[in-house]
Amino acid sequence: MTSIGTGFVQALEGVSIALDAIRANKVRAGLTIMGVAIGVFVVVALSSVVRGINETFRRDMEASGPTSFYVFRRDLQAFRNCDGTAETCQDRRNPMIRISEARAIERLPNILAVTTLMFSGGQFRYKDRAINADINAFSANWPSIDAGDIYPGRNFTNAEAENAASVVVINDVLAEKLFGDSDPLDKEIFFNGARLQVIGIYHHIGAPMGSPVSGSGGSSPKAIVPWETGKRKLNFWLMGNRLIVKPRAGVALEEATDAVTATMRSVRGLRPSQPNNFAIITQDRLMNVYNQLFGTFFVIGLALSSVGLLVGGVGVIAIMMISVTERTREIGVRKALGATRGTILWQFLVEAVTLTSVGASVGLALGVLTAVGVRTTWPSIPAETSPGSVVASLVVAAFTGVFFGLLPAMRAARLDPVAALRHE
Repeated sequence: MTSIGTGFVQALEGVSIALDAIRANKVRAGLTIMGVAIGVFVVVALSSVVRGINETFRRDMEASGPTSFYVFRRDLQAFRNCDGTAETCQDRRNPMIRISEARAIERLPNILAVTTLMFSGGQFRYKDRAINADINAFSANWPSIDAGDIYPGRNFTNAEAENAASVVVINDVLAEKLFGDSDPLDKEIFFNGARLQVIGIYHHIGAPMGSPVSGSGGSSPKAIVPWETGKRKLNFWLMGNRLIVKPRAGVALEEATDAVTATMRSVRGLRPSQPNNFAIITQDRLMNVYNQLFGTFFVIGLALSSVGLLVGGVGVIAIMMISVTERTREIGVRKALGATRGTILWQFLVEAVTLTSVGASVGLALGVLTAVGVRTTWPSIPAETSPGSVVASLVVAAFTGVFFGLLPAMRAARLDPVAALRHE
């Protein structure tokens, strides 16, 4: 028999012995498998969900057009650096983004549309049904920068927007939760006690920077009211007003942002030496913040998985050390019959890798089921386990088995055959 064939037979024998050890020592083996399974599960589940969220975010940004951008009162970085003192929070004094500034930007020849928006939240109620959800206040032209459809029904008109009409467009998720199978159109709902008439149902397709209307993929219940309605009747926080700017086709992003910056500085009467008291936030900036946020989550997930793998590794050492002690006489017999150190070392390493591989398989299965559950519960998040995650989890599990199983395997390989045969 060739050396490859002999190694394969020994590997199968090691796997068989490892499975026998698992059956004989269910508690010890179970703890080891659970530790490895938790580590692999965290990595696979987290990577699958993040992969799905990344795909949703990418799809939404593509739908909005690559050159759309925000105008904020404060820079995103300012929220991170602000510790409450006047030195680090100077931009708190920045004035709010005003409607007159939006109209000045909209008059620029290279700008297609400018939409004002504010965010809030509260309780929606229809008869005996109530649900907490977000509500957004938009200017009437918001469909021009949001790739979605309103059916049945309609959007609010410019006249309704300017006169603060008590009308609302709700997304299909909120419509289902409040009305079930009945028709929501022309029905009256209450938001924090204010009466609003439903005039349209919004269906998400893809929207700028993660859809301020209907959330990621439209999976969250949300509503839209005219900007003036939010200001006059619903007590929105006006300092949170911002703009979404969509340049005309063929206009470069840098050209559009430069034009908007110049217009904002002119309207606000800023001198050349004065810094901007507003912020231009492009999709690249949003993507960087997004990647940093989910990068932090992923690092935390890796830390948790490392703890799980460490627990599993310690379990491998413990169970393999016990196995070596219990089988000392057997090792002596095998050595007396001609088994080499390498043969014994290989056998115990295979046993250790088998233990961790069983744990990895359990963790992998749970991770895949989690991805399927997320995708089923929230269809807008296409969570998917990549082949790379599967391969990586199995490789890490095998490495854990080899790394932590090496010490017990070396101890077994170094046993003196005479002393081993005398062991009781």
